[in-house]
Amino acid sequence: MNLGLKDRIALVAASSQGIGRATAEAFAAEGCRVAMCARNPQTLQAAGEKIRTQYNAEVFADAFDVTDPAAVSRFIAGVAERFGGVDICVTNAGGPPAKGFLAATLDEWRRALEANFLSTVYFAREVIPHMQRKGWGRIITITSITTRQPITDLVLSNAVRAAVVGLVKSLANEFGKDGILVNNVGPGFTATDRLKELAKARASASGKSGREILDGWAADAPVNRLGEPREIAETIVWLASERASYITGQTVLVDGGMYKGL
Repeated sequence: MNLGLKDRIALVAASSQGIGRATAEAFAAEGCRVAMCARNPQTLQAAGEKIRTQYNAEVFADAFDVTDPAAVSRFIAGVAERFGGVDICVTNAGGPPAKGFLAATLDEWRRALEANFLSTVYFAREVIPHMQRKGWGRIITITSITTRQPITDLVLSNAVRAAVVGLVKSLANEFGKDGILVNNVGPGFTATDRLKELAKARASASGKSGREILDGWAADAPVNRLGEPREIAETIVWLASERASYITGQTVLVDGGMYKGL
């Protein structure tokens, strides 16, 4: 299937590992020019070099913290100078720590807001003008199943990621006239390092092993397994493509059927 993405410029945040890296790889496989960022320069450069070599792709990688609006602005300017603009922007950031409400500090609330909501604002503000000039653009946020179904001990994620959904709807309504589609992808339990950390935290609190926790989450999904990062990535690439040209303002759950609502 031709997704119509060859030579598009795709920016993927937090793309040195996990879902972000899988997404950058998936865009490169479609012939996109790929811009990557993450905090750890060594991990990022290694991921970028592997993608460049494996897919013969043009890759621009820059290490910085997505909670720094000035750094985001410099990165987008660098991408535009290198590639001539931005067509696709995938916002992403590591999830906040697993905490109950009373255990979460005010500083942790602020950091969650900055990393998981305001970073999306920073990227959107910078890329939308580039997309408006082309009359075409895709903004896709990566959040979590928690936007539909809050998860115990993830109060920070439950609350802050819901704000991203409100932003997605607002941007979709405002910029659809400019050819810009804005959607959100909500992964379920996906086999990443972040999930292993969450399982470890749950295990220490429950007396179970991390393996038992992971197996229990897998059993909660009708498909009886955890998701793989590439499965989230393939959904993101499809949403960015011409095959999803009449979809905007939506949250697409990639959760193996774990969400039980209608």
